[in-house]
Amino acid sequence: MKVQIDDREFDLMLAYDQIKKRTRFLGIQLNVDYENQVPVFIGVLNGSFLFMADLIKEIHISCEMGFIKVSSYHGGDTTSGIVKEVIGLDIDITGRDVIIVEDIVDTGLTLSFLIERLKQLNPASINICSLLFKPAALQKEIDELTYVGFEIPNEFVVGYGLDYKGLGRNLKDIYRACPVTSET
Repeated sequence: MKVQIDDREFDLMLAYDQIKKRTRFLGIQLNVDYENQVPVFIGVLNGSFLFMADLIKEIHISCEMGFIKVSSYHGGDTTSGIVKEVIGLDIDITGRDVIIVEDIVDTGLTLSFLIERLKQLNPASINICSLLFKPAALQKEIDELTYVGFEIPNEFVVGYGLDYKGLGRNLKDIYRACPVTSET
């Protein structure tokens, strides 16, 4: 199945049923690992909002939630490498177990920036729960990356919170960009 978003065509990569099953499994892992604790889940906007909503429905332990917005993408399909914080966290995480919820880990630059900022707030621990991980794109090791839904190739993806030029976040499935063919 293909979809057209703006000037690009995308092929189905992960159907929502696969995402839902994997999210349920991640929730079970988190419930076990944080039993008798009250972790703080921090969703990274905008991309993680659908994953965070579905993941939190699978969390049965006491927890708090918050959001932070950082970005290194600027509407296209490649990272700028420049990270800037847009919206800060409004929860005190001092001495708390923090789980950062991400839609995707690719270069690791944005996440490294965020981890360093959060460490300044003295949490007890920081772990990452990411729906997608692109090992081939990683430029900076992320030791805190503990929970991963799917490892995917270094391809541009859209849907289920991920966008292309601000579009496609509303798609329930995840799609990969089709190769661009040049016409001569």
